[in-house]
Parts: sequence; C-alpha cells; structure tokens
Amino acid sequence: MALVTTKEMFSKALNSDYAIGAFNVNNMEIIQGIVEAGQQENSPLILQVSAGARKYAKPAYLVKLVEAAIEDTGCDVALHLDHGEDFEICKKCVDDGFTSVMIDGSKHDFEENIRITKEVVDYAHAHGVVVEAELGKLAGIEDDVNVDSKDATFTDPAQAKEFVERTGVDSLAVAIGTSHGAYKFKGEPRLDFERLKAIHEAIPDTPLVLHGASTVIKEFVDKCNEYGGEIPGAQGVPEDMITTAAKYGVCKVNIDTDLRLAMTAEVRKYLAENPKEFDPRKYLGAGRAAIKDMVAHKIRDVLNASNTK
Repeated sequence: MALVTTKEMFSKALNSDYAIGAFNVNNMEIIQGIVEAGQQENSPLILQVSAGARKYAKPAYLVKLVEAAIEDTGCDVALHLDHGEDFEICKKCVDDGFTSVMIDGSKHDFEENIRITKEVVDYAHAHGVVVEAELGKLAGIEDDVNVDSKDATFTDPAQAKEFVERTGVDSLAVAIGTSHGAYKFKGEPRLDFERLKAIHEAIPDTPLVLHGASTVIKEFVDKCNEYGGEIPGAQGVPEDMITTAAKYGVCKVNIDTDLRLAMTAEVRKYLAENPKEFDPRKYLGAGRAAIKDMVAHKIRDVLNASNTK
C-alpha cells in the first residue's frame, strides 16, 4: 500500500451516493485514529494538512507519520495540502511528497484566481500530483483562512465551467452555504442545493469539494463545557445535508472542527476524572480513541463510504 492521488477515489465516487472524508491532521494520535477508522470501515482516506498544521508539526514529520500509518494498516492514503495560499507553498508540498494540493485563490479576483491556479496545475501535473482549487468564498475561520460573512460569495455555475476549462484543475471546492470553524449558523442551516445541482450540471466530470462541513456535534460541545472552559454552542451543518450533497457531484467532504471537539472533550474528561495523571499516553490515548469513533461515524453514517475501497 502507498501514498496515492485522489484520481481513482474520485472517479469511483463521482455520480455515486457517497463521498470521501478528508480529515485534517496535526499529530500522531489524530493520524492513527483516522487511519484505524478507515481500515475498520474499508474506506478510502484523505489526510489533509492546513497552514496551522504545517507550522505546528512541520511537513517532514507529517509525511513520515502518514507513511508509518500506511505501513502499519495497509491503507492507501492521499496526502493533501489544505488551503495553500500561493504557488510557493503548493510547490514545496509537491516536492515534499504530498500527492494532492489545494491552491486557494478565492481571495483574488476571477482572472487572478485562474492565473495562479493554472500555474500550480502545470507544476503539480508535471510531478504526478493532483490539484484542488476554490471558486467562491466561504465565511468563517480556519487557521489562516478568515473571511467575514459579509465578504462570503457563492459559486457561480457559469464561472465554474470557465474556471475548470481554463485551469485544468482536478477538483473544485464550491461555496453553497457551509462555513469554516465552529461558529457557523445563527439561524436555520441552509445549503443551496439548487446551486450545487447547477454547478454539477455545468461541470459533470469534475469532482466537487465541500469545505466547512463539520456538524459541530452538541454532545462534544457539552462535554468540553462540562470538563473545562466554555466553548460557545453553535449550529453546524446537519449531517443529512452532507449526505444529500454527495448525490450532486460532491466527492470530497472536509472535516476538521468535529475532530478537534471530539478529541478535546475526551482529553478534558480524562484529566478531570484523573486529576493526578500526568502521563500523556493516557489522556492522548483517550483522545485518539475519540478520533477513531468520530471518523468511523462520519465514514459509515454520514458519507456512506464504508466498503467503497
């Protein structure tokens, strides 16, 4: 088994009723929990690294940890750069052994987004690496991505077709109402499925990506609050909406916040119940188990991706 690109994963998922989970990683325990869940559910896996993870753990460590997880479990894994902000970062990750990179040019105007995306595509494809880009802007905060709700814009289907044709990008992250981070909806959650259908019809052969898709599960918010400092309640994306999105071209669903909440809740609970414990293997082990359970739930019950490898 090996590090792989997302090409085969997406070709199987496109026009199916399932999507592939793309889970953000920051350390060994998170990687282990995710890969063990993928092995258990016999599911394809994408592990992705954000700007914050690159700063915290360093790409060289993360690549080796992912390679060790593959060797240990026999799983095929795509290693993806999440929200690469410029050509240089994408090039560095291609050179470091990532099999997929995202260039996020959504902060630029349409023509500049096309220019920088095409530059990344040309370099990555020459090295056998696939590229994800973003058209439209999601609100919210995730590591170095910070977009105020007033600046968020939905993806235009006609622009999506032109963008894909001119850049040759392999997959496209679209904005249809999801939001980065834990603090998503003040009112009733809504995803623009009519827009998603129109985008899929405009570019039927292009796998679509849904960012900001954590559901902010109340159980873990409550547990975090019970055993530590308060995490304000938030309304995330209902899980049935994520399941529905997979029917309209969405092949990749990004999940980060739910993993953070699940791990933090279990670590806080363990330390509250064992106040004399100072062995990090104990409380991080509890966090790793929570990650595995959360990821297995997402794969099995939300993404319908069990036994799709």
